[in-house]
Amino acid sequence: MIRALILSLLALLAAPTAAQSVSDQPHTRIEIIAESRTPAAGQPLTIGLQLTPKPGWHTYWANPGDAGAPTRVAWTLPAGTPEPSALAYPLPETLIVSGLMNYVYAHPNVLLTTVTPPAGLAKGAAFAVTVKADWLVCSLEQCVPESATLTLPLTIGDGATDPETGVRVALARAALPKPVDWPATFAIDKGRFVLAVPFGSIDKVKSAYFFPAVDGVVDYVAPQTLTIAGDRLRLETAALAVPGSAAPDTITGVLRVEREGEDKPLGFAITARPGAVPAAGAPIAAAKPGSEDPGLPLILLGAVLGGIILNIMPCVFPILSLKALSLAGGNIAPAAARRDALAYTAGVVLVCAALGGLVLLLRAAGSQVGWAFQLQDPRVITGLLLLVTAIALNLAGLFEITLSTGSLGDDTIRKGGAMGSFATGALAAFVATPCTGPFMAGALGAALVLPPVAAIAVFAGLGFGLALPFLAIGFIPALRRRLPRPGAWMIRLRAILSIPMFLTALALAWVLGRQAGVEGMTGGLAGALLVGLFLWWLGRRQHSGQTGWLPLGGLIAASIAAIALLPIAEPAIAGPTAAPAGLNAQRFSPETLASLRAAKTPVFLYMTADWCLTCKVNEKGAMADSAVAAAFKAKGIAVLEGDWTRGDPVISEWLAAQKRAGVPVYVFYATDGSETELPQILTVKALTALG
Repeated sequence: MIRALILSLLALLAAPTAAQSVSDQPHTRIEIIAESRTPAAGQPLTIGLQLTPKPGWHTYWANPGDAGAPTRVAWTLPAGTPEPSALAYPLPETLIVSGLMNYVYAHPNVLLTTVTPPAGLAKGAAFAVTVKADWLVCSLEQCVPESATLTLPLTIGDGATDPETGVRVALARAALPKPVDWPATFAIDKGRFVLAVPFGSIDKVKSAYFFPAVDGVVDYVAPQTLTIAGDRLRLETAALAVPGSAAPDTITGVLRVEREGEDKPLGFAITARPGAVPAAGAPIAAAKPGSEDPGLPLILLGAVLGGIILNIMPCVFPILSLKALSLAGGNIAPAAARRDALAYTAGVVLVCAALGGLVLLLRAAGSQVGWAFQLQDPRVITGLLLLVTAIALNLAGLFEITLSTGSLGDDTIRKGGAMGSFATGALAAFVATPCTGPFMAGALGAALVLPPVAAIAVFAGLGFGLALPFLAIGFIPALRRRLPRPGAWMIRLRAILSIPMFLTALALAWVLGRQAGVEGMTGGLAGALLVGLFLWWLGRRQHSGQTGWLPLGGLIAASIAAIALLPIAEPAIAGPTAAPAGLNAQRFSPETLASLRAAKTPVFLYMTADWCLTCKVNEKGAMADSAVAAAFKAKGIAVLEGDWTRGDPVISEWLAAQKRAGVPVYVFYATDGSETELPQILTVKALTALG
């Protein structure tokens, strides 16, 4: 299905270029060469098509694997010339992209065919070979169909090998898999495919991999296990044959073998027939398919850096500041400081890992969700509004939080406790997820295509980065000594830190209005007012020295009731976008994007959400600059906005295709079909340079 769609796109979008023997396309250089410039009449002539993808791009083998498309050719030859032979492909490479196995060429490759000039042509007669080639070239982020029409002028002569192109054709012929008639056998049983191939010098084999020539034989991305069974190489992998169906009469393909003492792998074109296959023998390291993943350590580093950056968010920084000051001045024993730091870290890491695990589970069940998906639910926003309001009022000194909600003063802040630190860390992690952050998008996007254990490790790495500053303060006495000593100034600092929390509450109320309409926002504000009045009453009780669990239980019950009774009104989605007016943005849809690109219109597409702080900063900053609007208008750049505030399966699917776990994402589509993803922090200079 994927391949059929790609072939259709190639047919629709590929545009022929002027006839020539060499063509430089945006992402590929293609050239037609011949073994001889003076072919002999009636004698076969080898013709080569050399495709050279640019760094970071690749073309495809005859069977491209899970996705992609082979190169297609249409020949125009002098009258009476027989149809050329099918293209012969060199030994391919393996590449896993987004969980799909691809058989590709990331380096220059030559596809060969044979043309036979008619026997009656006289020496000196012109013999022009013209080919229209269509191929798909892809990077790790995008695929572009390209096309070229090439003509190679030849002259009928004595068939002498050309000293320059003849060598290139000879090298290309040597790179083709060698046809062999080895009695290879295969068996398909219980969903497993086993291939047994007799092989000489079997003791020197280091690895092997089988490329089936046709689709529907094996699960491409499944690992191939190689063992030695007597004089045979035995490869086993997952089969795609329908249970109970008859096995094919033959299976053809290419066996790639790496041997000791050989610089390059060897390729053998084999034909296997149904037959007995030996049991697994002595193991050999399985061939490792290539992958686009930069490596788990690098991805983890990106997640940790992103977590560290999240500490400066206005809803996290006050929490971190007060927790840090609670360890200041030596008022807490070193063992207690380490305990609180570990408890805080555990709360952060567990919540991040739990949220990441839930994302993976929902995606495995078919739901298109991404990071911060919980903020797409108005009830979650309402709960955060009430919670942030309570934190702001606590920082402002209206009431204090203790286990019994009964004591007043700074004892709890200074002494904390493992449970309090754990809960504080969990809270910091939960409210820090609205935006992926400039250094987090790639790591979290990669996590969504990694194996589950590795993906959870990435989410946990994010939590570790978020907790790292407080962890360092807890374990490094020198850092604690550099913190200011507690005193009366902390009361003023607490009041100052309440301001960003009040602003966060205000922002959450605005998001709630965007998600649930005026009625929903009114209900959320009414809930915040009731919580404020309740906490004022609680503070009065604390001042009078009264204790007990009832007030805290009443607060929790009131908050749950406010969330459960929240009137949810669906907001209108057909109205204007939230983009700056000067950009004249339209709402994103795949159809609109495809239509604009088909019309060769440059497009600036951005994915946003009302709860994304980075998104709003960009929209009120660089994107709102008059110079950007003027540049976009002068260059005819259309703007599309995708609003992910309440979740949208279409946008979620697009984000998944871009390997992004959340917003913001900014992509520019140029008129030549190329795509460029912009950084998450936009600048006027970067935007005005587009096009």
